[in-house]
Amino acid sequence: MLKKVFVAPDPGQLRLRSAIRSVLGVGLAVTVCGLMGHGLTSVITGGLAALLALFTVTDTTVRGQVVTTALLPVVGFPVLALASLLHGAPVARDVVFVAVAGTSVYARRWGARGHALGVFAFMTFFVAQFLHTVPGQLPELYSAVALAVLASSAVRFGLWCFERRQQPPAVPVLAGAGGLARTTTRQAIQAAGAVGIALLVGQVLSGERWYWAVGATWWIFVNTASRGETLVRGFRRVLGTLVGIAVSLLVAVPLHGAPVPTAVLVAVCVFAIFYSAPVSYTWMMLAVTVMVGLLYGLLGVLDPALLALRLAETGIGALGATLAVLFVLPVTTHDTTDAWIERALHCVHACTTSAARRLAGDDDADPAPLAAELEVLLGRARLSVAPLVHPLSPMRARKARARQVLALLDDCAREVRGLASVAADPYASHDARLAAACWRVEIAVHALVSPGAGTPAQAPGAAVGAAHHHPGAEAALNHLHGLERALGGLAESLRSSLRAPLVGS
Repeated sequence: MLKKVFVAPDPGQLRLRSAIRSVLGVGLAVTVCGLMGHGLTSVITGGLAALLALFTVTDTTVRGQVVTTALLPVVGFPVLALASLLHGAPVARDVVFVAVAGTSVYARRWGARGHALGVFAFMTFFVAQFLHTVPGQLPELYSAVALAVLASSAVRFGLWCFERRQQPPAVPVLAGAGGLARTTTRQAIQAAGAVGIALLVGQVLSGERWYWAVGATWWIFVNTASRGETLVRGFRRVLGTLVGIAVSLLVAVPLHGAPVPTAVLVAVCVFAIFYSAPVSYTWMMLAVTVMVGLLYGLLGVLDPALLALRLAETGIGALGATLAVLFVLPVTTHDTTDAWIERALHCVHACTTSAARRLAGDDDADPAPLAAELEVLLGRARLSVAPLVHPLSPMRARKARARQVLALLDDCAREVRGLASVAADPYASHDARLAAACWRVEIAVHALVSPGAGTPAQAPGAAVGAAHHHPGAEAALNHLHGLERALGGLAESLRSSLRAPLVGS
């Protein structure tokens, strides 16, 4: 597990740069709030707001990131006010909390911006429970949040600005995109149901720290799109929390809230959260758990019993999520996996066509962005298949088959990258054999995503013999032949006799 975090590829050192920048951003936010004379509660609120602003805003362009960041307080302030006003009305507070949880998941249908605003809204309500916010604290908390967002933005968009080149594609929509057929709608209902279960059971266990169960449940739904993904994420959350509590017992408890070493360790945790999040949810949760323990140490309430309660509440949260995804409008892993694989195959075809056009002399055709998009889609497909290839999965035959499918998709990605690289060569000339090879790739993709729908018409001139034998064209042909072999292997694997769906429902 440790090897996965530190050996995982980091193209352009994006994870490393993001982690360092986040430490600087959160550190500046906390410093500014402290210099403005805010109390400890407000400083913690500001630090969490800065962390969320840096963590959740993932728009493709800097301009989009600026707009989304500016909208965070617009969404967060009313939610914070509502949470503080309902502090003395438990029933109304619980009903509103469930509604906020479901709405914030539903907001994912509007892409990266909706996701970021939804997360910020939920966490604002959550933090109000964590800090027992009352209306009299609102002016100072508003000031802290505004200052923190401005300070972290000064680092993100001023001191150290780098643009995210790839945006995760939107959650796939199941057939019949209206109403309950939409994945985000179903998951919003699931999240609301899961939060309701966690809230009720969590309050039975602890009338003061029940919100931990709600937070655990809700975060399990973030960045998942199927029942299997949610179950795996729940397992990883509990595991990360368990290990994090063990570390907290060794590190956070003995500190007794000492300010300087606690601040240093919180900075280490912030770095670990951002560095590990893209590759290991377990490690991210370990860092989050230690950071929360350190913050409770600053507040003077940390002890082993509190950490044990946090683990128990996390387990309740995972249980709530499990019950919801199993019995409330389940979104099957099979449907979601098929959607991602189909999108990846369409991307393979689009990249192949664009590369052929580029080699034929069309300077407007550029397969490079499509090759980058394919990498993102395949990453999402791996996440979707994760329940089947998980070490605890008892379905060995399907596990082996899923791994074979992923390996073949990786082969497709490798050939597409090579093809895009060849197409970028300004001296690579047109070879008529490319049209025929591209047509065969189109047939293979068509057969995979639309079986029984007939064969697409052959492009004009596709069967013409080679006009040139430029090395670039020869390399492109090799990549296209590799694509044909990989697509052929996919056709055989996806239709094997083990079971037509890659993952059972």
